[in-house]
Amino acid sequence: MTERTIPNAATLTGWRKSSYSGPDKDSCIEVLDGYPAGVPVRDSKNPHGPALVFSAAAWASFVTAVKERESARRA
Repeated sequence: MTERTIPNAATLTGWRKSSYSGPDKDSCIEVLDGYPAGVPVRDSKNPHGPALVFSAAAWASFVTAVKERESARRA
C-alpha cells in the first residue's frame, strides 16, 4: 500500500462514525468502508482535513485490541 494519507477527506463519500466513539459528536473518528487502498480514518471535527489510510490488517488489529480492552474493562 503506497497511499497513506488523503489530503482532503471530504472528496470521498460514505463516511461513518466509529461505533467506539463517544456520545459527544465532537470527539469521534469516522471510517470509510470499501476503499480499495485500505481503511481511511478521519477526525469528524475536520471533515475537509486529511485522512490516514491504514492497511486492512492494521485496522483489524486495532479494532480487535479495542474490543479486547473493552471486554477486559467490563469483566
